[in-house]
Amino acid sequence: MRAMVLSAAMLPLELQRRRIPTPGAGELRLRVLACAVCRTDLHIADGDLPLPVLPIVPGHEIVGVVEALGPGVEGCRIGDRVGVPWLGHSCGCCDFCIAGRENLCDAPRFTGYHRDGGFASHVIAEAAFCLPLTLPEADAARIAPLLCAGLIGWRSLKAAGEGARRLGLFGFGAAAHLVAQAAVVQGREVYAFTRPGDHEAQAFARSLGVRWAGGSNACPPQPLDAAVIFAPAGELVPAALRAVRKGGRVVCGGIHMSDIPAFPYRWLWEERSVASVANLTRADAREFLAFAQAHPLQVHVKTYPLMQANEALDDLRAGRIEGAAVLVP
Repeated sequence: MRAMVLSAAMLPLELQRRRIPTPGAGELRLRVLACAVCRTDLHIADGDLPLPVLPIVPGHEIVGVVEALGPGVEGCRIGDRVGVPWLGHSCGCCDFCIAGRENLCDAPRFTGYHRDGGFASHVIAEAAFCLPLTLPEADAARIAPLLCAGLIGWRSLKAAGEGARRLGLFGFGAAAHLVAQAAVVQGREVYAFTRPGDHEAQAFARSLGVRWAGGSNACPPQPLDAAVIFAPAGELVPAALRAVRKGGRVVCGGIHMSDIPAFPYRWLWEERSVASVANLTRADAREFLAFAQAHPLQVHVKTYPLMQANEALDDLRAGRIEGAAVLVP
């Protein structure tokens, strides 16, 4: 098998050839059809997150075909198409898991972080955390971004609250371009905030049905009920707080963000709140994939051969991608 491997806490990834692995108890071996490139992969490669395992194969938005079953696996067959998301394992016995909040598990294992991920031709995954894919979309590259950008976007949308009819999205990348469409389907008004002067991203956002698009330094035409921040820029938190109405909520949807600068208390006052979204649950995944099946989304992707993983990460860092980057082995 071929894999793009991070051997030190910084880029570049290196191509390695390895033996095709054998699945253990409760595991599947998948032939990777596509793996989307997430900003979390960039944070891992850039050393923004502590690295518990090195070397590691990044990638956690995987669409694959089942090639082999480990002992004890039920409910999967050779040839099934499945998805592998960020949450690769939860303990099932901590207080959070028992309460149905496995996204906050005390002993999780994340795909492409604790265990090798999908920047490879093959991957081993725990069967219980693989997602059956019955979407009508045939192109694996257009399904892969749903498995993190879509899932985290969906959880962030729920965190914003059902009553948030005017919704702001700060950072219009892979997640925002999907959640914007979902929010429009739900009848919300969406306001997109991009890097100042990025007129192409603003036009892209408007093409997907958003009501207004402008720079992150601009004021929306109306106060927002809630805002979701996908860009890893802490300075956007005060900006978002200034854009939401009294009682509004700001949701931080990323796993990593630069420090939030000090800001006047009056921007938070009047019962505004700031919340974060961490990881996802399998219930989130089932709910979102059912929504995506009932309401097909336009998934905009730029594909790269597996060996160009470093180029894909560079393009993501520089903001050169409209939608999502996807590696195809």
